[in-house]
Amino acid sequence: MAGELIPLVAAIIGLGVVAQILGDRFQIPSIIFLIAAGIALGPEGIGIVTTATFGDALPAIVGLSVAIIVFEGAFHLRIDKLREAPAETIRLVTVGAAIALVATAVVIRFALGADWDVSFLIGALLVATGPTVIAPIMEVVPVRDRVEAALETEGIANDVSAAILAVVVFEVVVGHVTEENLLPEFASRLGTGLLVGAAVAAVVWYGLRYVDLSPGNAPQNARLLVLAGALVAYGGAESLATESGIAAAATAGVLLGNLDVPYEEDITDFKGDVTLIVLSFVFIALAALLRFEDIARLGLGGVAVVVAVALVIRPVLVFVSMVGDRFTFEEKVFMSLVGPRGIIPASVATLFAVQLQNAGQTDAAGLLVGTVFLVILTTVVFEAGLARYLAEYLGVIPMRVLVIGGGTVGRALAARLEDRGENVVILENDETIVELARDEGHTVHIGDGTDTDVLTSAGAENAKILVTATGDDDVNLLAAQLANSRFDIETVIARVNNPNNVEAFEDLGVRVVSPTAATAQTIDNLIERPALANWISGLGETGDVQEIEVTADELVGRTVREVGPELPGGVLIALVARDGGAQVPNADFTLERGDRITLLGGHDAVREAMTFCHPED
Repeated sequence: MAGELIPLVAAIIGLGVVAQILGDRFQIPSIIFLIAAGIALGPEGIGIVTTATFGDALPAIVGLSVAIIVFEGAFHLRIDKLREAPAETIRLVTVGAAIALVATAVVIRFALGADWDVSFLIGALLVATGPTVIAPIMEVVPVRDRVEAALETEGIANDVSAAILAVVVFEVVVGHVTEENLLPEFASRLGTGLLVGAAVAAVVWYGLRYVDLSPGNAPQNARLLVLAGALVAYGGAESLATESGIAAAATAGVLLGNLDVPYEEDITDFKGDVTLIVLSFVFIALAALLRFEDIARLGLGGVAVVVAVALVIRPVLVFVSMVGDRFTFEEKVFMSLVGPRGIIPASVATLFAVQLQNAGQTDAAGLLVGTVFLVILTTVVFEAGLARYLAEYLGVIPMRVLVIGGGTVGRALAARLEDRGENVVILENDETIVELARDEGHTVHIGDGTDTDVLTSAGAENAKILVTATGDDDVNLLAAQLANSRFDIETVIARVNNPNNVEAFEDLGVRVVSPTAATAQTIDNLIERPALANWISGLGETGDVQEIEVTADELVGRTVREVGPELPGGVLIALVARDGGAQVPNADFTLERGDRITLLGGHDAVREAMTFCHPED
């Protein structure tokens, strides 16, 4: 048996890695390829993976794998990102989840004729969107931080709550728990998970901070300690209360991710690699257990469930949860159309189905697996596959900036713009620099910035700003010419290394930055305006200056004196640009729609003020 399993497991992991590479290569969430690989290996394909392949070990394998996946997603959930949309996020994981549960159960009850307990069991599972499907989408669809934070938080929180709720409802289905004890059982499992997760996180944090993990190999030991913590949290909680392990893993991940732990970058990279392998294995293994006859048996009722879940229930819960003006209408529509289900519904549904079959409830098992996998397949293929196109059509991707040249200047510029939430692509043909830029977390397209086809493939047709930042003026000039003549790019900015070439660039209508002039200006500021120069040098860290268009009705027709006290954190309106000119406004200056105002103040306060002045941004 072991001799047969070893090559099979190796093949599954290999296919998973290939799926990840294909997803990155074609900018499509890898889960689509993982599902396809799983179906190809399963009974509907070549049939080498079946329910008997892993035997009784399947629940343990899936459970530990899901613990690692959930821990990884929770570790990346930063509390400061939640401030992007705190009230809306809370409503999304509470009110929104309740709407999804009840509405889905009602649709399943009447569309498929299922019993109420089975309907609520399936409804509980389909509440979960999950980081395993949301995170890959966010990697290829660089939406604004507030949208990403809301979707990722929903996925992590609902994975936990949906899994625990589904387990409790399942206990009702098989007769182990009465309906009267449903809420107490849910609270008990959730509470156990929270306590165990917090305890494990405290121990791991203490070990990382105050225990010498060996002078020569501390980063590796730190990685292993964190991985062990995720597994111990899951296993310890499971030993106390069934299915509380997911809550424990998520709790430990969130706490450790937001504490000041050493070797954080090493830990993050290591966990990411482990999670990719585990995710690939589990998703392929579970998809291989799918039988098309379970889906076909649903008939038109199954189609009605998918349509209701994806196109009715999801939009309703998003718009109800996102009441207010923090999110634009287009962002709400995007979130309504991007809610694919993932590994938690698939894994838990499969395990429940096995137990239902063993208990003699074959029809309920087929209905459970068929419905859950039909929704997963449909939402993953269509919503994940079309997410980028939807984002571009709705205009929810931040301004695209194309930077030609990934040298020191190009990477520094990209880092500043990305910190502001912009969608930056670096174009570079030097493989060493490409590797360096990617190591720093930038999106890099390989190629010659003076080649029209290369510029097109890098996204120049959709770019609003193109910056030529190489050290070669000839390259910068040619790239600027192509940007103006072949592409409709609003703003083209060029680095001019030789001051004698400035005029040639300006003749093309290109805005130029001369390092010579910029250096002289900086030195002059340090001599004549030292306080201002020191403050400017900290831009993006403590202080910030941003220009934004006035579109908020609350500002139009009001004076700076009236608006000033309402700006967050004492932010000042330093300049107002109107009709091609700019001026420092006095207190009685009246703002008009379309004015471009320059905001000056603390980093976080300026970002809040930008949303206040321009809600659509």
